[in-house]
Amino acid sequence: MEKIPRIPRCMSTQHPDNVHVPFFAESSELGGEDEVREAYYVYSHLGCREQMWDCEGKEVDNFVVKKLLSNYSQFFSAKKLGQDLFLTLRVPNPDVEKAEAKILLETLESIPRSFDIARLFYKEDAVPIFEVILPMTGNHASIDNIYQYYADFVVGKQDKRLGGRDITIADWIGTFSPRRINVIPLFEDKESMLESHMTVHRYMRDKNLSYQRVFLARSDPAMNYGLVSAVLLNKIALKNLHALQQKNNIPIYPIIGVGSAPFRGNLRPDTVDRTVREYPSVHTFTLQSAFKYDYPLDAVKAAIRQLEEREVAAPQDVDEPRCREIIEKYTRAYIRELLPLSDIINKVAAFIPGRRKRKLHIGLFGYSRNTGGISLPRAITFTAALYSIGIPPELLGLSALDDADLASLREMYVNFDQDIVDAQQYLNPDSPYLAPHIKKAADRVASCTINEEHQRISGEIIRALDKNRTQDLTSDILQAAAIRKFLG
Repeated sequence: MEKIPRIPRCMSTQHPDNVHVPFFAESSELGGEDEVREAYYVYSHLGCREQMWDCEGKEVDNFVVKKLLSNYSQFFSAKKLGQDLFLTLRVPNPDVEKAEAKILLETLESIPRSFDIARLFYKEDAVPIFEVILPMTGNHASIDNIYQYYADFVVGKQDKRLGGRDITIADWIGTFSPRRINVIPLFEDKESMLESHMTVHRYMRDKNLSYQRVFLARSDPAMNYGLVSAVLLNKIALKNLHALQQKNNIPIYPIIGVGSAPFRGNLRPDTVDRTVREYPSVHTFTLQSAFKYDYPLDAVKAAIRQLEEREVAAPQDVDEPRCREIIEKYTRAYIRELLPLSDIINKVAAFIPGRRKRKLHIGLFGYSRNTGGISLPRAITFTAALYSIGIPPELLGLSALDDADLASLREMYVNFDQDIVDAQQYLNPDSPYLAPHIKKAADRVASCTINEEHQRISGEIIRALDKNRTQDLTSDILQAAAIRKFLG
């Protein structure tokens, strides 16, 4: 069994939830060379040891390793890519993203080429990329297909002979390394999260793995089932994955995809202690763009150090049947309250500024987010749209919870009250889109002082929408977001 590398406790991602544009960006929408510079900045200035490189939903740069090593040779001579620093590829899922399926194959083919580049740079065998993330994992076969394809067809072809002669592909163009890669499943919907431990167990069963990383989504479950359901689904999955680790005696390193909005995880430089308490068994927390660019540099660096130096503990022991009961009840109310808002969400979404150059958002050439039979924008835009009209999405669905539910929830969801307070301050009580029972339910959970400036700006946004005066909408949306310190 191979030696286990020192798995990072923070993973920088390219999620576009930032208000402010980083200083190194050439435009407000990061892409191409900006993201190469971002990876270097994250490693060298922020002290984050892992960068996710997103190969789905945008133009793909398969030469990122070459660009990093050639542009920043002094830094990477001292910090070895693939050993001291991780670069982890997020690949398209061919079961879901049919239009991008072959990008998966191109991305896998780039891994041995990156190895060759790193070997030339370091003058020894070096594996700069050895893990890929599979989004929307639904079953063990989808993980195994990538693992086997890489071993059998990317590396395996080196032993094939050309034209019946003695020469092999390896003789012709050189050997292929690494021999295998690790595949990290990303579970994003309710069914797959509840069954994640079984899926991972089945995938690991016939392999001699020294460890397994497992990625749990936090944003999409919130969008699809509401805040409370997203938290409880993660708690159940983390508990079951820990039990699997105990049973198999093979380390499992959970990753959780948290953003800065309470709805999407509430991980900010000033909430590290709280977030760690909520998910004590999570090994790696994602650091999305708002975390990196909407706070002072010193605060960001200190928070990353704190996350890297913390001790990982056992997960919270939650009552799974009770969690499932609350999830079902709460989700029905969440979707019921969301349905009347779908038109205004989609209308406002058109004015939410982009922060990454992505080709494929929704529809024919990408996967759309479909909740309760309605099509909605992706999670960051969805969250930004609701905040912009004065309705924090965290407040939807709370009306379904009775006193007994709230008591159970407070035992299992450690930061429940504080998360609601953090969101509720951005409520606009005068929003015409706000159903009275939603505000009443939020007040019953917690009370807080409304942020008057945010309320004033959301009022401007609402009046502009009402009069179809849209020229200043994006500017107003950004002003409100700057107060929150996240876009969505």
